[in-house]
Parts: sequence; structure tokens; C-alpha cells
Amino acid sequence: MAETKKIAVIAGDGIGPEVVAEAIKVMKKTEELFGLSFEFEHGLFGGIAIDEKGTPLPQETLDICKNADAVLLGAVGGPKWDNNSKELRPETGLLGIRKELGLFSNIRPANVFDCLREASTLKPEVLEGTDLIVVRELTGGIYFGEKFRREGEHGEEAVDTCVYNVAEVERIVRQAFDIAQKRRKHLTSVDKANVLETSRLWREVVNRIAPEYPDVELEHVLVDNCAMQLLRRPASFDVIVTENMFGDILSDEAAMLTGSIGMLSSASLGEGSFGLYEPVHGSAPDIAGQGISNPIATILSVALMYRLTFGYEAAAQAIEDAVSEVLNSGHRTGDIAVDKSSAVGTTEMGDLIVAALKA
Repeated sequence: MAETKKIAVIAGDGIGPEVVAEAIKVMKKTEELFGLSFEFEHGLFGGIAIDEKGTPLPQETLDICKNADAVLLGAVGGPKWDNNSKELRPETGLLGIRKELGLFSNIRPANVFDCLREASTLKPEVLEGTDLIVVRELTGGIYFGEKFRREGEHGEEAVDTCVYNVAEVERIVRQAFDIAQKRRKHLTSVDKANVLETSRLWREVVNRIAPEYPDVELEHVLVDNCAMQLLRRPASFDVIVTENMFGDILSDEAAMLTGSIGMLSSASLGEGSFGLYEPVHGSAPDIAGQGISNPIATILSVALMYRLTFGYEAAAQAIEDAVSEVLNSGHRTGDIAVDKSSAVGTTEMGDLIVAALKA
């Protein structure tokens, strides 16, 4: 039996509890098959925490996360809290937990299952071979810069400040090079160096670090061109590294290459092996409680956790193989089904994947 790992479980809002329940079901099955051992501790976060604790990130939840080996997060937010003050918005909790846990990078894989190519809005021949990872810097840039309003010549002005320092760029770029080295050895650094001073610093740091990775081919692409090329030639990308706001936008675009944002996993990493794992999709309050949400992104986030935090490669591959087997057998949740009448529900999809798991 492997050493017991502590998992902080933050189900969150909307469909979060539904998809997290299926992911935990998969984890418990891998305990049986691979001799793993997990201890789960649950905490409130996001909108539900605002309602019950008066804050999106209660101290007790933060303590649970800091004492865990990894965090499994469902989804947060919803229109119920959209008009709250900044301090009482679920998204503020997300920014806060990343800072508090030292999570400076977000890893978002986007690979297209052959059997799901018809679910994408792009032509199958354009999608063929698409298998990429977006590495997004998570704690710097315009999201965390100084924000204020002032009176200007033409009335009130709003200012958002974008700041990056060398150390912030170095650590995310090295991580991206390391990931590329383990894949197809191609790194695309995305910036806006023709306009932004932060991007010019970013590019200088990337070029200085690149000689340390002579086996990795490096290319620089401006963010607007990258957005276009993701739709034109997605299979040409291997690993993309970029700053916070650009990464936020490009990773969502990459997610839609697969045909459904409900298929995409993600990891937020800091120094060492600790990570927070969550689906790319949001809380989808419009379908919450209906049992029709797609749990695959959350289940694949568990596979990422096994691989990146715990080094459980065999179990990670088993989860990914089980997902592929279920999809290749024709089973679909409503978001990826061509024939909606034959779609399976959240729990049934989880059960199918559990049944397909093999040691």
C-alpha cells in the first residue's frame, strides 16, 4: 500500500459537487487497483463559502489546502454573486488561493480524441494530430497590478497596471522548457513585444534561458497571430508559454478545439510537487442539479494530479485509457453528443469510466 496522500476537496458551486463526486469515485477505484491510499478533507470555497462564511476563501479552507498534498477543485461562481463587491466575488477567492498557495503556473492540455473530432466546429483535417499544452503564468501581470480610477481630461479614467519582473518570467519559462523537453521538444513563447514593454522583458528572459535547453526548438509568436494559428494549424503547437491574461484567453480558445470545454483538465502548480487540479469549465449554474454535466474534465484532472504531483504514471495512464475506451464505445454526455437523445448522465459516465479502469 502506498503512503496515504491528503487531498483537499473543494467542490465549489454549480456543477462542481457533481463532477467532483465522479472524480473521487475514480480515485477510490484506483486505490483498489494500484494500491494507492488517499485521505479526503472537504472545504467550502467560492459562492457557497460567501453564503455560509461571508468570504469566498475561509481561513479553515485555506488551512485544509496548505496541509494537503494536492487540491481537487470543482468550479466556482455564478450569476447569483455577479453584483457583489470585489471582496465578495467567487473569482476573488480564486486569485487569493493562487497567491496563498504559491501557484504561479497553470497547465492546460488540449488534445483531440479521434472519436470526438465531429464535436468540434473545426474541420477534422485541421484538428488531426492536435495535442498541445498551454503554460500560463498565474500570479503576475495585469490581473494583479495596481488598479485605480481618476479624473482625466475627458472624464473618469480607469487604469490597470501590468507588471512583470525577471524572476516571475524565469520560473514559468523554465517550467515550460522542462515540460517541452519531456514532450515533442518545441516551445512557443507568446507575447506582444511589438507594443508592450512587459512583453519585451519577457522575450529577453526567454532568449537568455533558451541556450540551457539546446534540444528544445523555440519560436516567438505575437499573441494575436497565435490566436489565429490555433484555429488555422493547431497540430503544429506542442507547448505554449505566455503571461497571465494572454494565457487566460488562449487556453480557453485551445479548449474549444476539442469540441467541448467539458473535456479539458488543468493543473495550477507552484514550487515542488504541490498542485491544485480543476476542470477548465465553469460552474454552469444553468444545468446544475440536473445530472447532465460532463465529469470527464475533472476525472482527467485527477490523471494530471497523479502524474505531476504524485508520479503515479501507471494510474494516470489507466484513467486516460479508460476515458478513451468509454468514448470509443460511443458513450457521450449531452455536451459532446451528436444525438442528444442517447446521451448519458453525469453519474452514468462516471460509472462507465470506473468500470473501464484496468490495472
